[in-house]
Amino acid sequence: MQEFVDRALDYAAGKSRFAEVRFFSSTRNAVLMKNGSVSASGYSVDAGLSFRVLNRSMAFSAINIPDWERIRSEIDRALRISEKPGRGDFSSEEPVKDKWEVGQKRRIEEETFEDRIERVKELDNLLVDKKVQMRMISLSDNIEEELNANSEGMEITSRLPKVGLFAMIGLLENGTFEQGSIEVGFSGGYEAFDTWKLDERFSHEAEVLRNAVNSKKIEEGVYDVIAGPEISGIVAHESAGHPTESDRILGREMAQAGESFIKRGDKGRRVGSSIVNLVDDPTMEHSFGYYKYDRDGVRARKRYLYKQGIINEFLSNRESAGRLGEMSNAASRSSEWDKEPLVRMSTTFIEPGDHNLDELLEGIKEGIYIKSFTEWNIDDIRFNEKYVGREAYRIRNGEIKEVIRRPVIETTTINFYSSIDAVGKDLEFSAGTCGKGDPMQGVDVWMGGPHIRLRNMSVR
Repeated sequence: MQEFVDRALDYAAGKSRFAEVRFFSSTRNAVLMKNGSVSASGYSVDAGLSFRVLNRSMAFSAINIPDWERIRSEIDRALRISEKPGRGDFSSEEPVKDKWEVGQKRRIEEETFEDRIERVKELDNLLVDKKVQMRMISLSDNIEEELNANSEGMEITSRLPKVGLFAMIGLLENGTFEQGSIEVGFSGGYEAFDTWKLDERFSHEAEVLRNAVNSKKIEEGVYDVIAGPEISGIVAHESAGHPTESDRILGREMAQAGESFIKRGDKGRRVGSSIVNLVDDPTMEHSFGYYKYDRDGVRARKRYLYKQGIINEFLSNRESAGRLGEMSNAASRSSEWDKEPLVRMSTTFIEPGDHNLDELLEGIKEGIYIKSFTEWNIDDIRFNEKYVGREAYRIRNGEIKEVIRRPVIETTTINFYSSIDAVGKDLEFSAGTCGKGDPMQGVDVWMGGPHIRLRNMSVR
């Protein structure tokens, strides 16, 4: 494919202020088991070329037919669009030439269909032993290969293997139903299973649901709350990652993924207590959102979105950074060859502090420990939000006591972060697929954090 990339780049660069050609392929395997039976399985290879050209405005097009005349025609179409009035902002970045890949200890290519079935079947059998009636387990892997080049001299080749597992389980007992989910992801090979400890996680989740269906609601009131890493993660993703996406802030996503409560001039605005640090870091080894360079060819780095409770940095690609008069911080991502790169998160989390769980519990006379969620909601500007607990307990005099069922927190982003008075030193992640754009595209992400303590939260 190198020949097509080079030829296409030469052609497009001769007719535009800026040109980029990207070849991207994705080789996927997937197995889905429902209640002990294989419901679906698949193998696919999807590949194609995409182009971006900049004249009066930026234009994008893509094709998956390896025929030069068809490729040239598609580039010409993009060039015509780029002559229409629009925004031509694009930050100036140093072009990079590099090759990178994530290694594998247990190669995806050596995993057979039977191996995948056996892995899923073992987990399903474990849930059967725990008398869990509803069981859906999906195992997938993917190898992304890319060649990305532009007219400024950037040329990056990459190979990124990933493994992911998602499970949805439900338990019905005494006429009461509860459900939960487990989602994990890993950049690398099937050594992922050595790190996930799925037997423990599945067994624990089954017990959580059984305890929940036999528990009672808590009295509505104001409580001190300890939130676990799963809560930290969804909060970090939804109320820090999304609202700091610069295309939302600039209005580009208004009719698609939504807007943001953060405005263009809000850097330096306080949104939380001084111990709150919110990070997005694509460079975390083996994270599900890992990459060395973004789709614009900018080297990835750790980004502090909120630092000491203050809005510090927006996520940006070269296009939005150009409009803001800044340098890109490498947040340009796309899910497939025919999807336009957009501003996206990677691995988003609340940065750990220095407390263990016992220290967080100390001083709480009457409180609630919400370790995981069964439901969450947040509005389009990422400000008004709701979290419903799945694994949750009452706290009395600094000790974890009886299980409680579905405690609900409804609050605002600023109130949530401002209520945090202590941050744990642990750090855990869960995986997810973050959707955005039109046409919709989902990218792999990690989200997480430590245990955190919040004071005086309204809970029902």
